[in-house]
Amino acid sequence: MATDGFEASFEDSLAKAKETMEKLMRQDITLEQSIKLYEEGLNAIQNASKQLEEAKVKISNISQSEIMQNETMENA
Repeated sequence: MATDGFEASFEDSLAKAKETMEKLMRQDITLEQSIKLYEEGLNAIQNASKQLEEAKVKISNISQSEIMQNETMENA
């Protein structure tokens, strides 16, 4: 969900997805509005998912680095 080169934070993306879902639940919106909102919500969820996956990779890399450091210190 990039806007003018700005990527929303994970928390902002989740908030946008929740806000969009609430708007979609309303019965006074048109089909065109529903489609636009659906697309916006999907983009927000995809952005949050991407950021979550990136965080998982970072955490895994940090954990692996720590394990390797501990093994090196134990073998020294």
